[in-house]
Amino acid sequence: MHKGIFAPLAALGLAACATAGPDYHAPETSAATAPGAQGAFHGAQGGMASDAPLPDHWWRLYDDPKLDALVGEALAANADLRAADANLTRAQAVLREAEAGRAIGTTAEGGASLSRPSGTGGSLPGVVGYDLGLSASYTLDLSGKVRRAIEASAADVEAAAAARDAVRVSVAAAVTRAYAQVCAARYSLAVNRRVVALQRDTADATRRLFRGGRGTAFDVSRAQAAAESSAAALPGFEAQRRNALYLLAALLGRPPADYPVEVEGCAALPVLKQPLPAGDGAALIRRRPDIRQAERAIAGDTARLGVATADLYPHVSIGGSLGLAGPLKDFGGGTSLGMSLGPLLSWSFPNRPVVRARIDQADAQVKADLARFDGTVLEALRQVETALETWRRDAERAAALDAARDSAAVSAGQAQRLFRFGRGDFLSLLDAQRSLAAAEAAAAAARSQLLLDQIAVFLALGGGWE
Repeated sequence: MHKGIFAPLAALGLAACATAGPDYHAPETSAATAPGAQGAFHGAQGGMASDAPLPDHWWRLYDDPKLDALVGEALAANADLRAADANLTRAQAVLREAEAGRAIGTTAEGGASLSRPSGTGGSLPGVVGYDLGLSASYTLDLSGKVRRAIEASAADVEAAAAARDAVRVSVAAAVTRAYAQVCAARYSLAVNRRVVALQRDTADATRRLFRGGRGTAFDVSRAQAAAESSAAALPGFEAQRRNALYLLAALLGRPPADYPVEVEGCAALPVLKQPLPAGDGAALIRRRPDIRQAERAIAGDTARLGVATADLYPHVSIGGSLGLAGPLKDFGGGTSLGMSLGPLLSWSFPNRPVVRARIDQADAQVKADLARFDGTVLEALRQVETALETWRRDAERAAALDAARDSAAVSAGQAQRLFRFGRGDFLSLLDAQRSLAAAEAAAAAARSQLLLDQIAVFLALGGGWE
């Protein structure tokens, strides 16, 4: 009779030994494997960028020791990175918990009782009893549920590591951007101060001419107004510089008052001394942490699909127990000893519709992960192409504004000489200097934006982790 009951169950257990659920394989047909995703970037044409591999520490391409020190400090002390490290540690602990499912489980129990039979006198003492037990069990994992749970947790660890790497990428880019903003604000401040100084020299010259009987009070007021109008922009650049320093402090894990004073005097824009190494699409897909995180999510949820599928099969474990029980006065007697050894079987056979529903949920999650993976790859490629195109077009704009600034400087110089020798009118001089002020400010802003564009390209490329 017993053989007839357990024979089909044993057959089901053997059928499940192949490990329930599908084995994970990297997506063979996806956006990452498309030929158009593997090649060179369109925006890297024109000599500004190259297909050379992107170095891990891309900020060192600017050859600026202060910037290198800032990024190094941020990667060691940034609050977001510390949180990402803690998330990774938690995922590793969950993996250890899942691996513990392969170990032998033990349970120790003990208790004491006082009983008094009914009908006895209230003054009679009761019988003190005891109950001690030790049990052990080992899961055979014929269906592979434990193995799949371990696979899922291992994939989660790798996904958490990828998320930590993505934070490193963002922190490195944010520090470089904040440092660039400090330098750009100081650079723009210096440029605009030169313009203000020129306009104030003109206003002083106009006053001298007026006192000498040449010119009018109206000329003096207009010259003074032009100088003051340009000077009004100076506090804005100072605010930008100060705010960038505060941002740097936060990225370094410091309070705002403890900003890095060693960089507040930076007045020159960091410059790349070589074409920007952009690599190609294949290298980008391998490098970007968010793509790796999305791929690991597929692996983890595929394993969880196996965990759900394993519930279709019996769960078998081997267990044994040893116990002592009886009146305390007979403690250690042979009649108080009990032992058991044998297989333990559990099977939620009546709940198969529930298990099937859970399998369908897990399968749908894997399909959603595949779609998100494709979306992440496409978004990464789009971000790089967009950043490269923006940088290239802004470089053309900056070159044109540099030329316009140079022309405006020549025109302003000519107008000033003509005015001093009495061959030009004051209004022409004022217009020429106003044009020079606008051209200088626009050219400085364009050069600053070009640097920020480069950093955006590096961020999109996903560099900054090892």
